[in-house]
Amino acid sequence: MSTQVSHTLRIDIVSDVVCPWCIVGFLQLQQALRELGLGAEVHWQPFELNPAMVSVGEPLDSHIKNKYGSTDAQSKQTREQLVTVGDSLGFKFVFDDDMRIYNTFNAHQLLHWAAINGRQHELKITLFHCYFTRSRDVSDNDVLANAAVEAGLDFEEALAVLEDQRYAEAVREAQRVSIAGGIQGVPAVILNQRELLVGAQGVENYKAALAGMAGA
Repeated sequence: MSTQVSHTLRIDIVSDVVCPWCIVGFLQLQQALRELGLGAEVHWQPFELNPAMVSVGEPLDSHIKNKYGSTDAQSKQTREQLVTVGDSLGFKFVFDDDMRIYNTFNAHQLLHWAAINGRQHELKITLFHCYFTRSRDVSDNDVLANAAVEAGLDFEEALAVLEDQRYAEAVREAQRVSIAGGIQGVPAVILNQRELLVGAQGVENYKAALAGMAGA
């Protein structure tokens, strides 16, 4: 996402593609930028919510209950809230009983490769849609390679990147840097490599932070 306007900020977003509040936070941030007439260079940084997740994933319901201690009622309320917020921002969340949570290490490797090829943002948004709207397995190499094609990249090259794990260490290092910088939860939005905002802040809060940064 890059727009030629009077001010262009660097925005790093530490996030995971299976984090619903990460896409919500980005869309709120995007709306804030649009309303302020500000441009931004967005750089997506990797973060694994579940680095020890088994290859086949886990049912989302039981995973949320075990990890956060949520009740069925709380989980249902959160999903309804996400659907409502998503609708207001033009993003469709689809939650069903069969939804699973997946390991995202390969997805982050593909995003690293996409950044080198100038298509990281397109791939990131595609992966959010793959997981939250289409209920696709974002740990599956074919799903990821097809998402790369949708983002304007080559299928066979994407598969090769995933199969030879050439960017595994680069992703691990990027995650180490974020953790060393104090980031423990996502989304974490870093404005001009100076100001850190954690969580989906809402359009007005993002506008206040962006306006202050743009005027600095």
